[in-house]
Amino acid sequence: DIVDRPRNEMTCDDLVKCAVKIGQDLGVDVTVISGEQLKEQGFGGIYGVGKAAESPPALCVLSHKPPGASKTIAWCGKGIMYDTGGFSIKTKTGMPGMKRDCGGAAGILAAFKATVECGFSENLHAVLCIAENSVGPRAAVPDDIHILYSGKSVEINNTDAEGRLVLGDGVAYARKDLNADIVLDMCTLTGAQGITTGQHHAALLSNNAQWESCAVSAGLSSGDMLFPIVYAPELHFSEFKSSVADMKNSVANRSNAQSSCAGLFIGSHLFDDFSKPSPIVWLHIDMAYPVHVGERATGWGPALLLTLFGRYSTSGLLSNIAPVLPVDQASKRPKHDEMC
Repeated sequence: DIVDRPRNEMTCDDLVKCAVKIGQDLGVDVTVISGEQLKEQGFGGIYGVGKAAESPPALCVLSHKPPGASKTIAWCGKGIMYDTGGFSIKTKTGMPGMKRDCGGAAGILAAFKATVECGFSENLHAVLCIAENSVGPRAAVPDDIHILYSGKSVEINNTDAEGRLVLGDGVAYARKDLNADIVLDMCTLTGAQGITTGQHHAALLSNNAQWESCAVSAGLSSGDMLFPIVYAPELHFSEFKSSVADMKNSVANRSNAQSSCAGLFIGSHLFDDFSKPSPIVWLHIDMAYPVHVGERATGWGPALLLTLFGRYSTSGLLSNIAPVLPVDQASKRPKHDEMC
């Protein structure tokens, strides 16, 4: 319903109200940081993308914290309520349907609700990164530099590469404020996803080969299928090189693993350095094409997340169909030269 509703009926405020209501009904903690509060607290990605819209941007976090939990899991969702492209504006045929750019956040909100209702033994946070990418006097323009919540600076060279900016703030919050052991982000991120993995499989990028395999297995069991894409930050992250900031927000070469690069941008705000092992497990899911069939939303995502994390559920059904998760969460993957 969230994904299918038009922008004039489902604004940033509307999604925040929906999430808060779900949080209250579940009896979980709810945190909302919105509007100028985002700027004051350093969320330059979410604020920079959404500051021009009539409905203010927000970071909305729902937190399930059961007694006895030993792990902390954060699901971060891209909630762009409408994407005009900003000043890098979309075409008249490319813009219709951009009400669906909140599909990641909608899927995570639904998955969080169902997961908590089924019973979940570990700490679980839904981190919704909510904004509308509008055009106006206050909108970001190419050449602007934004400081994201990670503390890293980003030179804007494409205002239509906005989802990675809001999620950069989201994953940084998951690390810094939630101390998450496992961070999963889900988003309608790139048009290149459809070229890379097609209309039926989402693209999966991960720093952990074992969790990657578990996610693929959960996709096959749930019907929300996904397929791994190249994880090679040593080869691809240089696409974001900037002479005036830590990075640009869009690649130099659009023919060089675009979907992988877009995911790595998000990961760069979770990790200080890709070359160093991290105890954090990271899963990035780009579901730009599976989010819809024709002009209607599919509801893609909740079934996958409930299955993938079913081992932590008190539901017998979910625990039985869930993949066996890795015990060791060490996240270092071999580089390509180490594999030869």
